[in-house]
Amino acid sequence: MATPYLFRLDERLARGLARLDPQRREKHRQFLLSQQNADGGFGGRGMPSEDPGAVPEGRESDLYYTAFGIRGLAALKSFTADDAARVAQYLHQSRQRQASVIDVVSWLYSALMVQAAAGIDVLEDADPNWPQELARVLEGFRTSDGGYAKTREGALGSTYHSFLVALCLELIGQTVPSPELLVKFIHDRQRDDGGFVEIAPMKRSGTNPTAAAVAVLMLHSSIGKHLREDVLAFLKDVRSDEGGFQANSRIPFADTLSTFTGYLTCLDLEEPKLLDSRRIEQFILSLEHPQGGFRAATWDHATDVEYTFYALGSLGLAWSQT
Repeated sequence: MATPYLFRLDERLARGLARLDPQRREKHRQFLLSQQNADGGFGGRGMPSEDPGAVPEGRESDLYYTAFGIRGLAALKSFTADDAARVAQYLHQSRQRQASVIDVVSWLYSALMVQAAAGIDVLEDADPNWPQELARVLEGFRTSDGGYAKTREGALGSTYHSFLVALCLELIGQTVPSPELLVKFIHDRQRDDGGFVEIAPMKRSGTNPTAAAVAVLMLHSSIGKHLREDVLAFLKDVRSDEGGFQANSRIPFADTLSTFTGYLTCLDLEEPKLLDSRRIEQFILSLEHPQGGFRAATWDHATDVEYTFYALGSLGLAWSQT
């Protein structure tokens, strides 16, 4: 079986980040580990709690942030067996807490990374047919428009969550049922500006749904010349003077998430010069915290594992081009 998309991307980022000096690498590793809780999971940005002994609100372990904590460490080539053993404890506890597509993908990715790093199989007692059963569960998120929603109650397909389902099925060696319906769903999300929207009623394209749409099409179809040109024209419109990408054409600042997804899409469409890699480097490093971690954008004042991964990923992509 071919190496899944997420693992190929992890390795791609790690190769670019080989340029990161050891002191800086360790600083960001320590920041990421500082976001790991006693139960082994990672949390998001915390708000102060009235109870001095309680975990700050928002810092509770979460599957989404746990996956990003692992991805950040993997990009730094520093997700150790000891780190994985701690995460395994949390995955065992959270095995039945997967209420959304994001939860499912985050848990599965984390479980596979734990197995690769420490040889711990958190699915060792699962039914041998669990991949087929999981594929059936994921199909329960499918909507009448051919896409997949965030939850089973969702009425409209989401470009981003359809991308996540496609990734998850690839991770477990399964295929999307009726892939032609998914491809049509994705094409229907494209707008006149050349980009893609998250859900059908939206009119203005976004950088992140555009990146998700392109990734799905590259996994299940093909990118023709005209579609490629349309997407690149949209990405030109969301370039920021700061050196990154904006979330859409009306937001006046760049952010690490949009910079990562926008630049990755440029590279996948074989247009690396649409945004200068040196300017990306300058923009991302301007968001670096002296004690480790990265902010989301210039207006931001805090760091977290998600945006630290996107910042490291952007550097990895940029440095792979120089």
